[in-house]
Amino acid sequence: MKAMLLRRPGAPLQEAALPDPVPGPDQALLRVRACGVCRTDLHVADGELRHPKLPLVLGHEIVAEVVVSAGRFSPGDRVGVPWLGWTCGHCAYCLSRRENLCDAARFTGYDVDGGYAELCVADERFCFPIPEAYGDVEAAPLLCAGLIGFRALRLAGDAARVGLYGFGAAAHIVCQVAVAQGRTVHALTRPGDDDAQAFARSLGAAWAGDTSERPPEELDAAILFAPAGELVPLALGHVGKGGAVVCAGIHMSDVPSFPYELLWGERVVRSVANLTRADGEEFLAVAPGVPVRTGVEAVPLAAANEALARLRSGTVRGALVLVV
Repeated sequence: MKAMLLRRPGAPLQEAALPDPVPGPDQALLRVRACGVCRTDLHVADGELRHPKLPLVLGHEIVAEVVVSAGRFSPGDRVGVPWLGWTCGHCAYCLSRRENLCDAARFTGYDVDGGYAELCVADERFCFPIPEAYGDVEAAPLLCAGLIGFRALRLAGDAARVGLYGFGAAAHIVCQVAVAQGRTVHALTRPGDDDAQAFARSLGAAWAGDTSERPPEELDAAILFAPAGELVPLALGHVGKGGAVVCAGIHMSDVPSFPYELLWGERVVRSVANLTRADGEEFLAVAPGVPVRTGVEAVPLAAANEALARLRSGTVRGALVLVV
């Protein structure tokens, strides 16, 4: 099969011809139709997530057709493969419905090969049927950007006024969900990113500005998608007493020290770690009813390096999706 292979962090992906994967117990053999390009892929490729399997096929926003199933699906079914690829099922986290925190978890495109390839295998217990309302390319960003955004919004509680810091793949999805829930959304982008601000307003944000500005009203919660630690104290200064700052990324630069006064008043800073299968099932049931519309640009598999470079530069509006 054709694949884009990461041989070492910091090096470009290489086009490679690899043996077709063979499914093991509980696994399905899948023909990849589309795979989203996620910021987590960038963190792996750049060496910021430091212990990947190598060599590695990146990609964990996979929309695929079942070729061979272990029993859950039928050949020809369309399924999604997310970041969470396997958990032990018997640790304290798994037994308390927190499988996203399992210490033995394996992640797609990190511990096991992902979707920057023509074929992949996946534990079908962790795969999701794709809603018929979405095409392959449109569905791909739902499988990580959508799932993590949805979990982050849930961890923000019943906040009526929500700030989204960074307006990329995840934020453009969660903005639509939050607006549909009756929340007021304020979007903050990097300074000068007028296009992202206009995009946020087009999706229902009540206000959009940059991080050098203050939102026009006090926030009940801030969700940080940009991996910039300096945004934590900034966001704490924007939320009211009892408010939450939710850090939604898997990696973030160091958070600078800040005065306790910013945290006082029962404000909370918390992270989002991975996802559960329940998150996926709930979000993929909710998304068509909103309806969530993903802003996507399809690019060929061979252009994976260019796609990662564009994501690194911050010039992507919505999400990039590799078409296989």
